[in-house]
Amino acid sequence: MLFDVLLDLTNFSILLFQTEVTTVICGHKELKKLIDISGQLDTVKRVVYINEEGISDEVSLARNSTSWVIEAFDEVGRLGTEAPVEANMPLPSDVAVIMYTSGSTGLPKGVMMTHRNVLATLSAVMTIVPALGCKDIYLAYLPLAHILELAAEALMAAVGASIGYGSPLTLTDTSSKIKKGTLGDASALKPTLMTAVPAILDRVRDGVRKKVMPSTLWMLRVGVAKKLFDIGYNRRLAAINGSWLGAWGLEKLLWDTLVFGKVRAILGGKIRFVLSGGAPLSGDTQRFINICLGAPIGQGYGLTETCAGGTFSEYDDTSVGRVGAPLPCSYIKVSFGFLAIFQFQDDEKGMRWFYSGDIGRFHPDGCLEIIDRKKDIVKLQHGEYVSLGKVEAALIVSPYVENIMVHADPFHNYCVALVVVAHNELESWASQQGIKYSDFTDLCQKQEAVKEVLGSLAKAAKQARLEKFEIPAKIKLIPEPWTPESGLVTAALKLKREVIRKTYENDLAQLYA
Repeated sequence: MLFDVLLDLTNFSILLFQTEVTTVICGHKELKKLIDISGQLDTVKRVVYINEEGISDEVSLARNSTSWVIEAFDEVGRLGTEAPVEANMPLPSDVAVIMYTSGSTGLPKGVMMTHRNVLATLSAVMTIVPALGCKDIYLAYLPLAHILELAAEALMAAVGASIGYGSPLTLTDTSSKIKKGTLGDASALKPTLMTAVPAILDRVRDGVRKKVMPSTLWMLRVGVAKKLFDIGYNRRLAAINGSWLGAWGLEKLLWDTLVFGKVRAILGGKIRFVLSGGAPLSGDTQRFINICLGAPIGQGYGLTETCAGGTFSEYDDTSVGRVGAPLPCSYIKVSFGFLAIFQFQDDEKGMRWFYSGDIGRFHPDGCLEIIDRKKDIVKLQHGEYVSLGKVEAALIVSPYVENIMVHADPFHNYCVALVVVAHNELESWASQQGIKYSDFTDLCQKQEAVKEVLGSLAKAAKQARLEKFEIPAKIKLIPEPWTPESGLVTAALKLKREVIRKTYENDLAQLYA
C-alpha cells in the first residue's frame, strides 16, 4: 500500500484499517503517527523502520507500548541474505499495490492495481520514449505515493537505468533549501530523464530567470544579457514552429553555446526527455522549458485509478497544450463533449470504463486536450463560464507568482485570486521603487505591491488571450508558501481547493465585499 505520509491521523488510521495491513515499513515521521494511533490498529503485527537520525526514541516507545515486532530495515535485509527464500511469483491478476489518492478532490481513495495494470503502462511507455536503457539516469523527487512517480521508477528498474533521489526543495542550485555555493540535486546527479508536475517546471523556469538572465552585472546594466537571451529564444521558437528563417544548424549551435548551455546546466546539462503530468501545464512554460533545455518535454494524462495509463505525447511532438494520443494499453472516449462522472461503469460489451470528471476534446490527429475538471468550471452571474485551472495555468507565468488559486463566486460577475508571492522578485521590485516595509507580510499588504502584481497578472492574461471576465479583478497577496506540510497542497503540489477556500474564507469574502 502506498499513501501520502502527510495525511492527518484520522485518514491515516482509516487507510490502515481498510487495507488490513499486517506489516508496515516506515520512517521517523510515520512511526510517530503509528504510535499515536496504535490502539486502533488491530491488524498490524510487524513494523520495519528505516534507521534515520532521531528515530531511536520512537523505536523504544513502540517496543514498550505495543505488541508489535519491531525490526530495523538493515536487519531484515541481513536475515534475508542469511536465509534466502525462493520467490513466490505473482499472477498477472494479483494486486501489486494499493495506492491512495491525494485527496485533492475529497477523501483519499484506495486504488487496487494489479501486476497486469502496471506492466501494461510500462510496456506502452517504452514504445514512446526511444532508447531507454542502462545509460540513462533518472532524477526521482516526487513522492512514490504519486502514480506518475511509481510508474516512472518501475520503468527505470525494468530498463536497467540508474535512479538518484532528491526533493523539490533541493532540485536546483537556486532552490530554497540549497545553501549558497553548493550544488542542487540536478547539478550533482546530471540526469538524462525526469518526470515533473507543472509546479516544479514553473520553479525551473523561475530558476532560469534568476540564474541566466543576470549573467554578469555589467551586461545587465546595458541590457545586453536580456536582449541576447530574447533574440536566441525567438530564433529557436521560429525554428520549432517550422520557419526556415529560424535558428537551425550552425546558428542553433551558436545560441546553444552563448545562451542555452548555461540554462541546461541548471538541470545538470544532460536532460534528453522530460515528462510533465499531474495537472495542466501552461503552453508558455512548456515552450520555454523546451527551448531552453533543447530537449522534448512531453505531456501525459492519466489518473491513479487508471494506473497512470491514459495518453502520452510522441517524443518528437512540438505542440503545446495537448497530452498526446491514447497509449497502446488504453481506450479513451469523450461522452457528450466531456469525460463525465467519477465512477467505473461496464458497457454493453462488458468493457469497464472509468469516468474521470475531466473535460477534454480530441484534435483531428487523435491527440487529446484536457481543458479542466468539470467541478472546476464556474458559471458567473452573467452566464460566462470560467475554467479555474486554465486561468491559473496562464497566470502562474508571472514572475511574481509562486502559486495561485483563482476563485469564482457564481453570485458575482468577476473572479478573484489568492496569490502566493515570489519573495525575491517582489522584494527586488520594492527595493527599486524605494518602498519601505517592516517585513515581507507588511510588503504584501501595501497597495503599491498589490497593484504591481495585479498588473503583471493582466499582462500574463493578455499573452494567454484570456477573456476579460477570466482575469481576476481583485487579488490577495499571500506571504507564506503553500506546502504539503501546511495541508494546502498535495505531496505532488496540486491545490486542495476546498481546504484553501476554508483557510482563506475571510480574505475571499473581503475581495467580494
